[in-house]
Amino acid sequence: MNEIDCPCGSGKKYSTCCNPTIKGQTATTALALMRSRYTAYQSGQADYLYETTHARHRAEYKIDEIRKWSDENTWTKLEVVSVEHGGASDERGVVEFKAYFRDSKEKIQVHHERSTFLKEDGMWYYLEGDINPQEVDLMKKITRNDPCPCGSGKKYKKCCG
Repeated sequence: MNEIDCPCGSGKKYSTCCNPTIKGQTATTALALMRSRYTAYQSGQADYLYETTHARHRAEYKIDEIRKWSDENTWTKLEVVSVEHGGASDERGVVEFKAYFRDSKEKIQVHHERSTFLKEDGMWYYLEGDINPQEVDLMKKITRNDPCPCGSGKKYKKCCG
């Protein structure tokens, strides 16, 4: 039996990429969790999506709504735009991605998000996302009271400054 490629676009086989994470193995990085969440959307695994959402935000999501959105769309491609932190030794990470899909009317759509992930007790969780994020001007001087460019939501002086 031929193994299928993982829907997340990693180039790995599903059995060694996202499947172990979806089946309960801890994601080692924020990127690995984000990829597995895309694969869960692609394969209609709403319970996993709910469980990997940080407890602080879970009440905002309903499993039936997640399942409906997942099932109504045909997920076709994941493009990782950027990754900031989120490694095995980090506690926070940011992954910007574009998830391509065809909606129920067969119209091609792109879900562009800059997602923040948080690691607690050795487990990565999706914390929140900024839909259609604006590009950051890397030449702009960041002042103490500006929002931190890492995406934490804190002021620069209280975060990376």
